[in-house]
Amino acid sequence: MGIDYSKRPAAPAAGPPVSLSKVTLTKSTPTVSLSKQGGGGRLHVNLNWNQTGTGGGGGKGGFLKRVLSAGGGGIDLDLACLFELADGRSGVVQALGNAFGSFDNPPYVNLDADDRTGAAAGGENLHVNLARIGEIRRLLVFAFIYEGVASFDQADAVVTLTPAQGAPIEVRLDERAGGARMCAIALLTNTGGDFSVSREVRYVSGHRELDKAYSWGLDWTAGRK
Repeated sequence: MGIDYSKRPAAPAAGPPVSLSKVTLTKSTPTVSLSKQGGGGRLHVNLNWNQTGTGGGGGKGGFLKRVLSAGGGGIDLDLACLFELADGRSGVVQALGNAFGSFDNPPYVNLDADDRTGAAAGGENLHVNLARIGEIRRLLVFAFIYEGVASFDQADAVVTLTPAQGAPIEVRLDERAGGARMCAIALLTNTGGDFSVSREVRYVSGHRELDKAYSWGLDWTAGRK
């Protein structure tokens, strides 16, 4: 019997569809696995907030844009990240002290140039090299108020972590902050090759308190930008 070359082999059965809808981490569902979404590529971490500073309504923009009427002066919020690598090295990526990190080399996390003018509509951004997660033990994404009124309660701030594959992950800073000037936002942990993101939204007074809360073990000294 001859072979009918006009017939093509049946296509393999399609796997379950990948949802690209936004994932919002909450108290009841605080963790999601990046590895199960595909992993690899670049993880883009963005912090944005409500320009009206009222905690509801108003347009979104660069989180340095808002000039608070309450204090009559500007507010400078910084996005930053503590890192701990698999070989035990640890440190911080932040504009304070010009520690902007590196995407292609340790710590495989880098921060965009600091915007203190509010001109950037997209705020500040962190990028994590997910192709090197085998060399990363954990990362703690946080934000702090460098100058201006402590106003996390009014900012209606939201952090969006967008992986190269899979759905964007949203963490809203919706806990009562009081007078705290720093917020631990999300903890990224490598557990046996599974790289996961956990919602934190934990307010502390500064770097030393943040370090102590998460047992990072760094030595902190005063610094300026």
